[in-house]
Amino acid sequence: MSDWHLYLIRDRDQRLYTGISRDVERRLVMHQNGTGARALRGRGPLTLVWRSAVISHREALRLEYAIKQWPKARKEALIRGEVGLPELA
Repeated sequence: MSDWHLYLIRDRDQRLYTGISRDVERRLVMHQNGTGARALRGRGPLTLVWRSAVISHREALRLEYAIKQWPKARKEALIRGEVGLPELA
């Protein structure tokens, strides 16, 4: 089993950021401190709202890309557990 994770963070404007990491807690701290993704700088407070372990770095990258293409409503459904992760071919 890999130690890669896919995660979603909500910012103060209720926007959702999708990312991958081996250490989600450390990455969240980086985002909160402004040393993570540029898209989240100055957008706090930030809240980790969803995470899932994935099989490999490659799968994490592919799932991250796929989820970033989703509309916000589908991401919200993922957070609520109403939809699952996409199937990768």
